[in-house]
Amino acid sequence: MAEPKVGDIAPEFIANSTTGELSLASFKGRNVVLYFYPKDMTPGCTIEAQEFTKAYPKFKKLNTEVIGVSRDDLSSHNKFCKQENILYPLLLDKDSKVCDMYGVIKEKSMFNKTFLGINRTTFLIDKNQKLFKIWHNVKPLGHAEEVLEVIKAMA
Repeated sequence: MAEPKVGDIAPEFIANSTTGELSLASFKGRNVVLYFYPKDMTPGCTIEAQEFTKAYPKFKKLNTEVIGVSRDDLSSHNKFCKQENILYPLLLDKDSKVCDMYGVIKEKSMFNKTFLGINRTTFLIDKNQKLFKIWHNVKPLGHAEEVLEVIKAMA
């Protein structure tokens, strides 16, 4: 599947999350920050989750929902939410369907081994469900505030 681009209609998903079944369509009329991260409870992913959690009330004031996505299972997501007091849903994508729709599975390397994994990517989807902005190779520190600034400029 081709990687979605700014201006495209965001790929529709229906998936389970830490708050029950979610679909992109259920957020029509609101902005959505859909961020993909490699793994629960790892250093970079924890920083990113903490920053989105800290800024979550600001996102809500701007009519924006935040959704995190990784390939971890419900048990892992629930533990991560509890440990970090995450206020927004984490989508379950064990089978990589949502990751594949958004083109975030990339070849990575660590310790001289290559593998396929989630490339840290954030999609800002506007209230009409069009892709407004995409951040690739996200650096977690400061990212939530960067996304907030773009949403403020949209309004």
